[in-house]
Amino acid sequence: MEKILGLDVGTKTIGVATGQQELQFTTPLKVLSRKSVRADSVILVELCKELNISEVVVGLPLMLDGTEGRSARLARQIGEALVSHGLIVHYQDERFSTVEAHRRLLKTGRSARKRKKQIDAAAAAVILEAWFYSSRQ
Repeated sequence: MEKILGLDVGTKTIGVATGQQELQFTTPLKVLSRKSVRADSVILVELCKELNISEVVVGLPLMLDGTEGRSARLARQIGEALVSHGLIVHYQDERFSTVEAHRRLLKTGRSARKRKKQIDAAAAAVILEAWFYSSRQ
């Protein structure tokens, strides 16, 4: 079964998750510190090679009215950089993904400090799950 990478791109970090569409299963993987679009894409391409991944879902942080702002443009730049390295990239509306990730992490009973370190990877998993669901429709 083929793994897919999910990304929650922020201005300071990138949350990373993996999943398998056939199983509808995702796992938060890690949180990367952002550097630049070019440097970030090189790190992500290497990660995809390590994990034998050819498909990536990038969360698209749309405004409440559905328009794209600065954060969405950054997410698209990362996506375009990954495409230039031969990866298949999909975009998924990520509105409220962090809220859902917070809700899930609260249920784990982890300390606030641990939740804060894991929130972006958990949000990437939520984004990937949403894409799995929407691609079945």
